[in-house]
Formats: sequence, C-alpha cells, structure tokens
Amino acid sequence: MKNIGEYIVCRKETCKIIDIQDDYYVLEPINDKTLKMKVPVNSKILRDLIKKEDIDYYLKKIPSVTAIKSSDRMMENTYKELMQSGTYEDLIKVIKTTYLRNEKRKNNNKKISDKDDSYFTQAEKYLYSEFSVVLGFSFEQTKEYVINMVSKYN
Repeated sequence: MKNIGEYIVCRKETCKIIDIQDDYYVLEPINDKTLKMKVPVNSKILRDLIKKEDIDYYLKKIPSVTAIKSSDRMMENTYKELMQSGTYEDLIKVIKTTYLRNEKRKNNNKKISDKDDSYFTQAEKYLYSEFSVVLGFSFEQTKEYVINMVSKYN
C-alpha cells in the first residue's frame, strides 16, 4: 500500500495520493488539480510509476520505433487504439508518427493537422507527466531531456 504524497498511475493519468480513506486512495491528477478520484487501493486500473532505468530503456528504443503506416482515413482509429492501450511503446509511436506527419506538412508549406496535433499533445501529456515525476523535472525539462537523449541515441 502506498502513502499519502506518493505518486501512482491511474489508467494513463499520473496522480498524487492526497488521502487514504478505508481501502480507497483519493487521487489528484498532476495535470488537473480540480479533479479528485476515489479508487480502491487494489484496483486493476492502478499501477506504479515507471522506474528510471526503464525510462532510459524506452528512450534508447525511440530511434528504432517505426512510424505508423496507415491511410489518412484509418489513422484516427489507429491513434485511438494506441492511446487506449497506453503502453509506453504505443504512446511513443503516436508521438513519433504525429510529429513526423506534421513536420512533413510544414516542410510542404501546409497547415499541420489538428487531429495529429491533438493526439501528439495527449500522448506527450501521458508520457512526459509520468517521466517528469520519476526524473524530478518539470514537464518542459522532461520534454527537453527526452529530445536530447533521443538525439544522443540516433
């Protein structure tokens, strides 16, 4: 059992335990201080934060992660499936794919896709919020750290 003040992941949201009542954690997502959730301590939707060495493992894998190859019509369904799974690999795949698609549009003097941008932001939020707690960085510092590490492994 965790203690008040510790962090845990509920579905894909990184949360701080702000209270423990009976066999329930009272959680506050780090990205939304207005929301409070009461979740049984043994719930299957809770998991521990990633470990620092696992963050390094995933960062080393990023250059070899392949972008999604899908028709534009099927892309949103693919994004939804990957976001639903919420695995680190799938979030990285969404970030990498949406980034590359938007860069390609920018290089062709086209407007970036709102849909790609939305999924990019959402995947970054889930991934970097958890990483930032583990690394002890702000969200922006975490983003810079990831970019620097990926360029080092490229």
